[in-house]
Amino acid sequence: MSKNNISKFSSWVSAARLRTLPLSMSGVFIGSFASYSALDFNLFIFILALATTISYQILSNFANDYGDGVKGTDKNRIGPKRALQSGIISPQEMKKGIIISSFISLVLTVLLVYVSFSKDFFSFVVFIGLGVLAIIAAIKYTVGENAYGYSGYGDVFVFVFFGLVSVLGSNYLFTSSLNFSLLYPACTVGLLGAGVLNLNNMRDLENDQLMGKKTLAVSLGTHFSRLYHYLLIAISIVLMSVFLFKLNSSSPLLMGLFAFIILWLIVHLLQISNIVDPKKFDKLLKPLVFATVFYSLVLSLHYLEII
Repeated sequence: MSKNNISKFSSWVSAARLRTLPLSMSGVFIGSFASYSALDFNLFIFILALATTISYQILSNFANDYGDGVKGTDKNRIGPKRALQSGIISPQEMKKGIIISSFISLVLTVLLVYVSFSKDFFSFVVFIGLGVLAIIAAIKYTVGENAYGYSGYGDVFVFVFFGLVSVLGSNYLFTSSLNFSLLYPACTVGLLGAGVLNLNNMRDLENDQLMGKKTLAVSLGTHFSRLYHYLLIAISIVLMSVFLFKLNSSSPLLMGLFAFIILWLIVHLLQISNIVDPKKFDKLLKPLVFATVFYSLVLSLHYLEII
């Protein structure tokens, strides 16, 4: 393989932003393994659900790279350089990547829904619709004149799809029923995901404002976007605490791990309050993502009756 091909391949891997995948899978872990105690868990459905979720996330990352790239929004962004921004991948090539990713996502969606609901026509139609909406939402976040990420609706998308749909929807794939007790972790994951997005937007607030990208952080301004972030994390902590109480578990390990995650998030809030330079928000992204993923793993292990 030539150096140019290696460089091109590396750019595609970079554009896929693999570091974002664990966060997108967190809700699927919780929703899937919550079906284990009811003896509804199916390994094949779980693998398909993960593959479908990963395909949505990669599609979203390609679309974000393309949308921000062609609009010039990435020109002075603080975070890691994107594929179009680097010039190694052209807009035409990225557009082809989006089309191919959309097709893969659609095929995986149909396969997943067919395996889960081959005898339930209503659920089949509903989940095909949800899958198509997820694909459209992944693309329209930054692509096109009416991109909702440029109008401050990105946080809503993250909360709904990373939280509610991911947890409740993945659980429904196994049980064919809505488990409303999972609303607590679903909202928790959704709020923490919105917190990750808000950190990104607070970091890029000045550049986004200059380029006309009206994220929620831009609309709120520096002071109120920070207060909004406090609110997201604080509500997450409350929901975690209430859900732990509702689990009524006698496991000291489970309680200790929940306490560790809550303490982790409290430290995160203290760190946010001390930041003056927006560039430093970037260093808090990975810890917040890791806290969210760790929360999903702890709950998954509980549902698997390991802790």
